[in-house]
Amino acid sequence: MAEVEIGAVSKAFGKTQAVVDLSLTIGDGEFVALLGPTGAGKTTTLRLVAGLEAPDSGSVRIDGRDVTSDAPADRDVAFVFQQYSLYPHLTVFENMAFALRAPTRRLPEAEIRAKVGQVARLLHIEAKLHSKATQLSGGQMQRVAIGRALVRSPSIYLMDEPLSSLDAKLRGEMRLELKRIQIDLGATILYVTHDQTEAMTMASRIGVMEAGRLMQIGTPREIYENPVNSYVAARLGQPMINLLPAGLFAGAPSSAKTIGARTEHLAITRNGGDVSATVTRVEHLGDQSHLHLDLGGQPVVTLAESETTLDVGDVVSLRLNKPLFFDAAGRRVAA
Repeated sequence: MAEVEIGAVSKAFGKTQAVVDLSLTIGDGEFVALLGPTGAGKTTTLRLVAGLEAPDSGSVRIDGRDVTSDAPADRDVAFVFQQYSLYPHLTVFENMAFALRAPTRRLPEAEIRAKVGQVARLLHIEAKLHSKATQLSGGQMQRVAIGRALVRSPSIYLMDEPLSSLDAKLRGEMRLELKRIQIDLGATILYVTHDQTEAMTMASRIGVMEAGRLMQIGTPREIYENPVNSYVAARLGQPMINLLPAGLFAGAPSSAKTIGARTEHLAITRNGGDVSATVTRVEHLGDQSHLHLDLGGQPVVTLAESETTLDVGDVVSLRLNKPLFFDAAGRRVAA
């Protein structure tokens, strides 16, 4: 594995600025996730590291070597795409061994079999090695796609939303598998996702992107507890943070125009709180409930106990507990 440095990279497609002056270092053996909505520049960043796109400015260094002008084949990277991109007429073994038989990397057949077998065991697909790709389930195909990258042992793995096409149960299982494998191999991974759960549960650091810019980089806890602006605050948290006019509550800093209230920032009582709100909907989710409230015409969503007796039309009191504050431009304001 190796350290990867992205230095002040920018990339435009016509008049659209896809990546703007982005600098990021992925440490040796680190799992970094880029989080953001469609169009934030996440995939373009991956493609710039892979060499599939050339930057308009800036540089990419892998293991201390400037690879900005190198072809993809010379960068020692492995790319896992959102879709499986398997060869349907080949077996699982042949799909995984394909890159190891390339003219630039041809290994002895015994070594290829050993590598493929080892990775197949890691991914729990050793029983499928002689099956055609078309005979596999979606989860198995995704494991093969990941396995095809793992056998390469590259400097860095680039993963573009590899779990997004799986159902919720499989996605949860694969998150655990992928993190386990990353730790076991000490792999360096740059991972793109729009799913906050994937980012928070797998990554050692999260980079939040908006309109091609890296807004903040930090551990999941840092990003969640100390977002630099309201955009970053809204990327993490379930249910999503409530962004409310500062005038609804007393005690906000004078420069604050918006209060960011996560579920842990809101205490709900029948009376005795700072303000009153009306229950508009209760979503029972088994171990907890989402409580939808109307607070002076502003919608608020927070958590309640699973056995809550609150119902539509009930009036409750809310009290704030160390919320976040933002100015008119969305920048964080000190409490």
